[in-house]
Amino acid sequence: MSRIETPVPDGLGCRAVTTHPDAPVVEVSGLVKRYGSTVAVNGLDLRVERGTVLALLGPNGAGKTTTVEVCEGFLRPDAGSVRVLGLDPVREGAQLRARIGVMPQGGGAYPGVRAGEMLRLVASCAANPLDPAWLLDVLGLTGAHRTPYKRLSGGQQQRLSLACALVGRPELVFLDEPTAGMDPQARRLVWELVTALRGDGVGVVLTTHLMDEAETLADQVVIVDHGRVVAGGSPQQLTCGSDGEQQLRFRARSGLDTSLLVSALPEGCTVDEVGPGSYLVGGRVDPQVISTVTAWCAQQGVLAEEMRVAKRSLEDVFLELTGRELRS
Repeated sequence: MSRIETPVPDGLGCRAVTTHPDAPVVEVSGLVKRYGSTVAVNGLDLRVERGTVLALLGPNGAGKTTTVEVCEGFLRPDAGSVRVLGLDPVREGAQLRARIGVMPQGGGAYPGVRAGEMLRLVASCAANPLDPAWLLDVLGLTGAHRTPYKRLSGGQQQRLSLACALVGRPELVFLDEPTAGMDPQARRLVWELVTALRGDGVGVVLTTHLMDEAETLADQVVIVDHGRVVAGGSPQQLTCGSDGEQQLRFRARSGLDTSLLVSALPEGCTVDEVGPGSYLVGGRVDPQVISTVTAWCAQQGVLAEEMRVAKRSLEDVFLELTGRELRS
């Protein structure tokens, strides 16, 4: 099995020369995409600035992949305006594909082709590609360069797909679930590569179900549900909000009646048992709120354990906006 040992450089040499450095790399307005009677994307707006990472989040079926495929030129929109690097992805697709990198779900490589051959094939289509051997080394795939794609592990397939997206020195990269199936070392490597791309001035559109990944990497987060944008902003803006809302979490005996605690807390505070014995107090948390919770626990004859105050996580925000029920 190949190992990842070569450190990721600060930049990958993907820096693009452009006559419009202040223009967004992606600008979508009122995008609509239908599949028969199903509206997959319903009036979506999106803007990605050069040299920034935008994380597109949403439940399964929310319209993320459809939106990305429209931006890549693989799907034709039914309504709305889409400009990517100043080009129409459908009418000017050939020009656009020479300037972007795409890492789709499912790898996108030929099953029987060897890893090194696949990357060299993609590199041969670029005007000024990165050295395929160097990129294989950075991604820990040198030892697997003669292995057919179908015999690579899931994580290796993902890394090869990422290499194919980067080898052409793109100005903009679309990464659809880039760390799915990866071990922690490979996942960390992808994060470092995304950071290096940003440093090169490359725009990155990232879809992921991993909230910590989005919170770590993204300059901007857009949450989509039922084909519409339901929230957007930096991770800090989404998790902190404008009112300074925080959370108090603690553990105690499960099944406690929290109605008396709710009535004793300041107006606007909420209390939920989010898991067996795991309690969450939401609102503006101050010393008085902590004291009230501690006193209530004493009245119940229980000890509040693992008490901590923190801002809302991106996962909390995501679940508040899209619900907690499973999607098919």
